Amino acid sequence: MQYAASSTPGYFSSPVLLGAFAFLLGIGAIAAALRRRRGKDSYPETYAASGGIIYTGVQMGCGAILLLGGVGLVVLALVNRR
Repeated sequence: MQYAASSTPGYFSSPVLLGAFAFLLGIGAIAAALRRRRGKDSYPETYAASGGIIYTGVQMGCGAILLLGGVGLVVLALVNRR
């Protein structure tokens, strides 16, 4: 598969920036899940009603997928740079 990144440097930055953005979103999602888990003592009924630990686990899993996807995009962009 041929990308425009090999001929024009401006196009190369796009996958790298997209990957870095996904990576940062993943870190933010994991941090938000941990923050929500720590704050459960302030509002236990709301925490339990919204799914509790299962919601936290799913949110952390989605954050991990974003994080790994971001790393994958950056690696693919660097490998296909030629």
